[in-house]
Amino acid sequence: MKYGIVVNAYIRNNSQITKANRLAAELINLGAECEIIKNVNLAEIASGKVLSVKYDGVIFLDKDKAAARLLEKNGIKLSNSAKSIEVCDDKMLTHIELANSGIPMPDCIYAPLCYYEDAEISDGFLNGVIDKLGLPLVAKKCFGSLGAGVTLIKSFEELKLYENENKLYAHFYQRFIGKGGEDIRVIVIGGEYVCAMKRKNENDFRSNIELGGKGERYEADEKLIALCEKVAVLLGLDYCGIDVLTDENSERYICEVNSNAFFAEAERVCGVNIAKKYAELIIAK
Repeated sequence: MKYGIVVNAYIRNNSQITKANRLAAELINLGAECEIIKNVNLAEIASGKVLSVKYDGVIFLDKDKAAARLLEKNGIKLSNSAKSIEVCDDKMLTHIELANSGIPMPDCIYAPLCYYEDAEISDGFLNGVIDKLGLPLVAKKCFGSLGAGVTLIKSFEELKLYENENKLYAHFYQRFIGKGGEDIRVIVIGGEYVCAMKRKNENDFRSNIELGGKGERYEADEKLIALCEKVAVLLGLDYCGIDVLTDENSERYICEVNSNAFFAEAERVCGVNIAKKYAELIIAK
């Protein structure tokens, strides 16, 4: 069996490189052939037919939806699938996909798409956002990783400035849950709970490890496990990291779902070989 692990052609993040190397090593330890490849010249369309390199399966660690769909069009099985990656990459699409499914999520308001630099922002829209979500609230660009594009808004003036600066980009607003700088990252593989860690950041309202957050092992209860497993199944994910927020009444909310979540910190604090479990799933499928 031969597998490919796809990474971005311009990769710089050490966590992503480490993740690809760990997965490759575990696949090889299980007796498979494996190589790490960049998302250049992966597939082409010649005379209306997709041509591609051949693998028994591909672990797709990039967010290049065109490359992912080209590989699938050629009959190659991806983990995760192109559709699941696309839905998780767009944070608002994630919320839409999970809506009406009994999944608790923070209230969200999508900002209307704007095409004109000189368009005037309606104060009525901004006041409506504050009336429904309260202050502070969280502004999020639909696309972004490692906490990038996520901003805490504390006043009407900040909201108006943000909307004016970002009106040409897909973004939305979300109710602020909890005290900030803290969440639970849950790892799910093959629709089954693997482990969880609590992430805390004393210097930022975002808990991301890459922004200074620290992880500690978290013992998930049956309700949290069932919730996260349901999310993974609804989104069709082979592997994911699910970020869960907790409010002052101990109610939990699904904040984001990461189809290509890093796992080095979770492996370290939880003592679980996540890479091996993912590799085993790939071969089993």
